[in-house]
Amino acid sequence: MQNDIKTAISLLKNGKSPGNNELINELSVGVNFITDFWKEKYLEEYIASGGSKIKFVTGNSGSGKSHFIELFLALAESSGYVCASFSAKEVWLNDFKNIYAEALESADMLACLGRCGERIVTELGYDASEIPSGMNFIDYLSGLGPIDPITKREIRLLLNQMFLQNPLIDNNFALACSLLTGGILGHPILEEPNKELLLAWLMGKKEATLPAIRRLGMSPSKITKYNARHMLRSLAEIVKISGRAGIVIAADDLEILVNSGSLEEIRYTKMKREDTYESIRELIDGIDTLKNVMFIFGFDRKLIDDEAAGLKSYWALWMRIQNEVSSEKLNKFTDILDLDRLAVQEYNAGVIVEMSKRLAKVLADADYRANPISGEDADKILSKIHFASLPRQVNKATVNGTEAME
Repeated sequence: MQNDIKTAISLLKNGKSPGNNELINELSVGVNFITDFWKEKYLEEYIASGGSKIKFVTGNSGSGKSHFIELFLALAESSGYVCASFSAKEVWLNDFKNIYAEALESADMLACLGRCGERIVTELGYDASEIPSGMNFIDYLSGLGPIDPITKREIRLLLNQMFLQNPLIDNNFALACSLLTGGILGHPILEEPNKELLLAWLMGKKEATLPAIRRLGMSPSKITKYNARHMLRSLAEIVKISGRAGIVIAADDLEILVNSGSLEEIRYTKMKREDTYESIRELIDGIDTLKNVMFIFGFDRKLIDDEAAGLKSYWALWMRIQNEVSSEKLNKFTDILDLDRLAVQEYNAGVIVEMSKRLAKVLADADYRANPISGEDADKILSKIHFASLPRQVNKATVNGTEAME
């Protein structure tokens, strides 16, 4: 906990989210009514029942976008969702295959397929929890006596029903999952190099050559930005079969699209920026083809305000979201959540004091000195600081000067 607090203090002093689910829950004030609403209406109802949704979170620098996204992801994870979270500063968004790969990695494919295998074991009338760790199902059956050939046939039939007969799963994706799950169960046997080859193909890696994949009885094509959404639909179905509720994908820091500084690790050219806008446009138009998936895109307001390079520069995308941006009052169902408007409507001296008190308590529990903001100080902050940067300024006012107790 001590190291977590040290890291959190460093992040908060730099105006960033603390990056720790437990701390985020403890420190959250003023936005919970939105995250709780999203949890109820989307995570527990719409997404869980097969829908898919795209949400955008915006606001000026310091308005708490990253904190809000991390708070919601913590709720999603506790609700049984696979959560993939990344920054546009680290992952190229112009190629949807990269977004798919982040989701696949977060899902832990072998763990998902292991749970699918447990379902097959249960359907065959056995208790998966009785299989010793490190032993596959076939070896377990061998220890009980001679294996009935009918049992192996039933395994193949159940694999076929679970994957290959599912219309929501791409045929080659389904075959790869069937082979991998069979390997986990011990039938059909899958050699280690072939397992690694299949996983590499699912990730879209170059080393997974098509001739090598065809030798496994598949007729696949490379996973590209053109078919990655279709593969994401397949992945979401596998996640659902494995017992999880669905997938939540969060991409933050999209304002990097309009940054031109040479110090940025990723710098978007005009072509890559427009490819990203087109990819999001296609995702909006095709969202109903996905099931059990929620997307969250977070960005600084300058992505809206920059008319030359921002969202307004790509009319095909802007025309699909401009009505959401122009709304005057915060709407809990809005697809673009404006944290600046939320701040104006929800933040007052009492909220500021509560923010500061919670942070000071977390610090004190970890043996750090901190002075929570008083009501008088809160009024001064409100009179001088723009609402958009208020959460960041409250954090800095509470944390700056904090030292470990001796």
